[in-house]
Amino acid sequence: MIRTLVVDDDFRVAELHAAYVERVPGFEVAGRAQTGVAALNEVEQLRPDLVLLDIYLPDMSGLDVLQRLREDSHLPVDVIAVTAARDVDSLRTAMRGGVVHYLIKPFLFPTFEEKLLSYAAARERMTRIDRAEQGDVDRIFRVLRTARADTLPKGLSDATLELIVQALGRSRSGLPAAAVAEEAGVSRVTARRYLDHLCQLGRVELTMRYGSPGRPEHRYRLVTSPVGSG
Repeated sequence: MIRTLVVDDDFRVAELHAAYVERVPGFEVAGRAQTGVAALNEVEQLRPDLVLLDIYLPDMSGLDVLQRLREDSHLPVDVIAVTAARDVDSLRTAMRGGVVHYLIKPFLFPTFEEKLLSYAAARERMTRIDRAEQGDVDRIFRVLRTARADTLPKGLSDATLELIVQALGRSRSGLPAAAVAEEAGVSRVTARRYLDHLCQLGRVELTMRYGSPGRPEHRYRLVTSPVGSG
């Protein structure tokens, strides 16, 4: 599971984002913090894999928190900025600080989910390689750049895509297309279209399962970090 620290000065917003985290397959909430100092202390104590970091905090800027995290080499942690800050200077500073994504409030769950899943897919790919070739690097960055709403082919919808992702998220070993279709409540042809799209984005893997005599079974598995990692 990807252990996630939620940092936001508004308690209600922090609770909402924590609830969002728990809905995304492969993620769990490690803790919450409402100030910059508390965020740094929680990273030190909890050692999360990911921090969802607000920029506007009461005691110090989230950008200062980001800088402190990057200066402290014994606290390796990934950061997604989750903020209402829209000014270019904040964006530029966050990018220089190595944020994985920059998510502007307010947003709906599908947008939040897409950012976390693309991060999880890129993270999982990196755990598989010892030495990165250019093709590996290109695939990892392509996964991170993926924006679901911008890449859906004509005829596909966000709502159905989420149903497909949720169906896959309920199985660790993967599912055949027919089972995905049944779980999501769509036809097998429709399920295959969405599964093919997710495979192209790097969010789903297609594997073969060999069992009884006959053709191997095609199974689709949602790409997330392995349970228990990190």
